[in-house]
Amino acid sequence: MTAPLFVHGDVAGTRAGDELWLEGPEGRHAVSVKRLRIGEEVVLADGLGHGAVGEVTGVEGRDRLRMVVTAVRREPAPEPALTVVQALPKGDRGEVAVETLTETGVDTIVPWQAARCVTRWRAERGEKALAKWRNTAREAGKQSRRLRFPGVTGAHATRDVAALIASTAGAGGTALVLHETATVPLTWAVESGGGGPVVLVVGPEGGIAPEELAVLEEAGARAVRLGPAVLRTSTAGTVAAAVVLSRTPRWA
Repeated sequence: MTAPLFVHGDVAGTRAGDELWLEGPEGRHAVSVKRLRIGEEVVLADGLGHGAVGEVTGVEGRDRLRMVVTAVRREPAPEPALTVVQALPKGDRGEVAVETLTETGVDTIVPWQAARCVTRWRAERGEKALAKWRNTAREAGKQSRRLRFPGVTGAHATRDVAALIASTAGAGGTALVLHETATVPLTWAVESGGGGPVVLVVGPEGGIAPEELAVLEEAGARAVRLGPAVLRTSTAGTVAAAVVLSRTPRWA
């Protein structure tokens, strides 16, 4: 198995031979849960593309681990960048979507308060939900050994999503809306794109309202069909992201 990865905020300037300590919750996870011992390999990353590979040289108590850096890694921002606009699902399916999108390789996740969303992020509830999404992305980034974790933005209204689409189109990118009535296949739309950043929009359980689809298309998005089956909103984005990435140099 590959070495386990833990979050450390001070790895950007490290060099081989440097000594680093892993403490607090991450140290406790490494020592008490993963039970890492002297001589084992470990990776520390800041989630911003910087990583340090090292060997455990000391363990103190139940939450402190010392390592000596043996190699450094850098993960540049991938191209093309992939953003998924995810309509808010019911229950804990939002965290499921964030987890699998992160593991697939999505770069940015945008929560979307679509008109037909049953779930509503308001005030303190919305703040807690957003914190859960961000924590899920962080933990999934660790599990999938990513040095660069995806960003999770604040909740977007439809007008905000339209502005994102217009900005993407203006930068030479492609914006695609998954819609069951579309006739253009997702695969064709990706392969005919300009190679710039890609935005995928995933609607809620009740579907994207016609007036919302009109706003998104007017901003520059194109409605596409993922396949013959209608997927759950928490599943569709991950499947579509895998299709997109498989047709770019990122998965070549």
